[in-house]
Order: sequence, then C-alpha cells, then structure tokens
Amino acid sequence: MLSPKRTKFRKPHRGRLRGIATRGNTLIFGDYGLQALEPIWLTSRQIEATRRTITRQVKRVGRLWIRVFPDKSISAKPPETRMGAGKGAPEYWVAVIKPGHILFEINGVSQDLRYLAFKNASYKLPIKTKFISR
Repeated sequence: MLSPKRTKFRKPHRGRLRGIATRGNTLIFGDYGLQALEPIWLTSRQIEATRRTITRQVKRVGRLWIRVFPDKSISAKPPETRMGAGKGAPEYWVAVIKPGHILFEINGVSQDLRYLAFKNASYKLPIKTKFISR
C-alpha cells in the first residue's frame, strides 16, 4: 500500500472537502482515465484494490498511471479509551480527492478492455466516477 516515506507533520488537521479540483483534473500521461465526481478521502487500501483490479483486468498489457497519492495521515484513538489524553496515533493514509480529479490513467489497451477494467475498478471505489478520454 502507498504511504509517504516521511512527512513534515505527523498529524495534520482534518480540513474541509469543498470546491472542485483545479489541479490534477486533466489527462497528462495516458489517453484514457478514471475521473472522480464526488469529494472523498481515498484510503491507500482503496487505491491499491483499484490498482489490482485494473492490472488484473488488462492482464498487465499497456501502461497504468496512478494519479493520486495518500499523503495525509488519519489518526484514531484505540477502542475503549477514555476521552482526553491527546490526539490518537496515525492509523492510515488518505488522498484528498475533489470532484474532477483524475484517479487513474491508462494507455496501450483496447477500447473494450479498458472500459471493462475501469468499470470493474469503479466498483472498488466508494464514489461515482467517470470514464474520460483525451
């Protein structure tokens, strides 16, 4: 699973998921992509599950680019812990996704295969997505 090697701050603020993506909203590497239509914190597990689905579907033909990286840590307190005693330890990593952000790009795969791969990949994601082309 994806996670940063090091970060400047261990426990960032939660922030708000408002607005649309102004960066990362155009195809750069491949000719076809999967675009997010809703805001979400996409976990590293969800990204990895989606990546596995796509690579398994296209049988490792062509090229796949992952356009998101989980760089925000989400902390959680252990179960049955009393209130107080500070913020919990970092539990997992998320990528902050806004509507319009390109999640995956693909190239060098036939049309029906890439459509099927992205369709199956979208089932692994908890948001609505759109198949886009250059």
